[in-house]
Amino acid sequence: MRCPKCGSRDDKVIDSRQSRDSSSIRRRRECLKCKYRFTTYEEIERSDLRVVKRDRTHEPFDRRKLAGSIAKAFEKRSTSLLTLEDMVDEIVHELETTGREVPSSLIGAKVLEKLRGIDEVAYLRYASVYQRFHDVDQFVDAIHTLGRRVKTNALQRELFPPETTQGESATVPARSREIAINKNHGRI
Repeated sequence: MRCPKCGSRDDKVIDSRQSRDSSSIRRRRECLKCKYRFTTYEEIERSDLRVVKRDRTHEPFDRRKLAGSIAKAFEKRSTSLLTLEDMVDEIVHELETTGREVPSSLIGAKVLEKLRGIDEVAYLRYASVYQRFHDVDQFVDAIHTLGRRVKTNALQRELFPPETTQGESATVPARSREIAINKNHGRI
C-alpha cells in the first residue's frame, strides 16, 4: 500500500478489525519511512449488476433506487429503518448470487416475497405499482390472496375480519351474500 504522505510502499499493519456490518476489514497502517499512520479498508469487489427492464433495455443496478421504492411502500408504517436495510441487504445478496444480469421482474418478485412476510399494507402498496393494478378488482383480488395465507406476525391485525358468523349465515341466504360481495368489489 502506498503511503498517502510520502509515497513509500513500505508499511506495516498495526491493527485490523471487521467493520460493524462485517462487509469490510478496517486496517490501521504505519509507513516505515515517515512513520505516518493511515487507515485502509478492504472489501469484496462486487460484480456490476445490470437490470434488464420490461422493455428489454439495460441499466446498472442501483441499490438506492431499490431502497427508495421499498421505503415508499413502508411510508407512515411502524417499521424500523433497520428492518428496511436488512431487507435490502438480503435482496441484494440474493441478486448477486444469481448472475450479472437480473430481470426487473425477479427484483420485484423478491421484494414482494419479503414484504409479504413483514407488512401486508406495504405489500399491497408495492404490488399495486409493480403489478400495475388498473382497477379496484385487482386490489380486492390481492387482498383476498393475502387473506388466504396463514399470518406469521401475531402483532399485526387482520386486514379483513372473517366475513360471516353463525347468526349471519342463518338470516342471509348464501347466494344473495355472494351477489352483494361481487357487486361491491368484495366490500360488505
